[in-house]
Amino acid sequence: MSPPWPHRLTSWYRASHRDLPWRRTREPYRVWISEVMLQQTRVETVIPYFERFLARFPTVEALDAAPLEDVLKAWEGLGYYSRARNLHAAARELVLHHGGRLPTTAAALRELPGFGPYTSAAVASLAFGERTPVVDGNVLRVMARLLAVEVDPRGLHPRRRIDRALERAISGEDPSAFNQGLMELGALVCVPRSPRCPLCPLRADCTAARRGLQERLPVRPARRPVPTHEVLAAIVVRAGKVLVVRRPRRGLLGGLWEFPCGTRQRNESADVALQRGLREKTGLALRRTQPGPLTIVEHTFTHFHMTLVARACAAVGRVRPAADSEVRWVTPAELAALPLSVPDRHVAGCLSRTRTSLAKPAIFLASPRSRR
Repeated sequence: MSPPWPHRLTSWYRASHRDLPWRRTREPYRVWISEVMLQQTRVETVIPYFERFLARFPTVEALDAAPLEDVLKAWEGLGYYSRARNLHAAARELVLHHGGRLPTTAAALRELPGFGPYTSAAVASLAFGERTPVVDGNVLRVMARLLAVEVDPRGLHPRRRIDRALERAISGEDPSAFNQGLMELGALVCVPRSPRCPLCPLRADCTAARRGLQERLPVRPARRPVPTHEVLAAIVVRAGKVLVVRRPRRGLLGGLWEFPCGTRQRNESADVALQRGLREKTGLALRRTQPGPLTIVEHTFTHFHMTLVARACAAVGRVRPAADSEVRWVTPAELAALPLSVPDRHVAGCLSRTRTSLAKPAIFLASPRSRR
């Protein structure tokens, strides 16, 4: 038997939910794109990306037909670029094997690239009405408080308890309103700090609120310190063009372009790291660098913090890219069109604003030997 709180939740959601672009339709493709974008990303950040992405790739067929580089460019700045690569790969599978249509069940969706438990459940329930719970960080927090789970809710046994409670709760409700209601409640009311309990439609049902535990839950293990890596990027210009390298398709920032760089190792000087990175990624040898950095960018990724130091360089030799990468000399317009990470886009913007590297190439001029 379903408990009473799910009906209060869905009633609250229908009356109080935010008007967001992806909620105006249950069209499966739009639901899919929005759910992938929203993972670990704030709603206000996603809205303009979602609208631009759908304007550029309005259908599964359009996404499949586009070059991956165009998809990565449209994704630029959202982070977690494997999501964009998986979108493109899944679109190819859908066109080749499903007539461009998304499967209607979570189990079938799981067979597609990038469709893990969360995305599969979200698309199946929100677009097709499958009665399956959708569990993200907001939902775990709401349920940890509702049930007063006094251990980390991501653990095996507490997660099973939460899943069983959700399966019972969703049994008598519209799956879309139920799942979106829980996520909305976590985003607007049952927030991580200082939850707005007087506004909560589930306050009478919340065990944590009755026991005064809402500020302490959910339990989280202590965070590990985030390491910092110093990365030296070489800005090499020849005949009005700057040298860039495409990263391997897999891994962090896979498929994006960057300025050739090296991560500084322990007991390694900045100059040695710069020389090593340039040689390994392009085959060129560092001849000289301009004193002082062109710019320094601080950026935090999920598991580490990066200090990117860009230095103007002259280089010699013949370009020989690494086996899993590609090297190009690009004009300012071509550089603007390439997908770059946030730190490299900052460096590109610095070059564009100062016009130093391309307007005065003699300062950074690479040796004529590099033209071979």
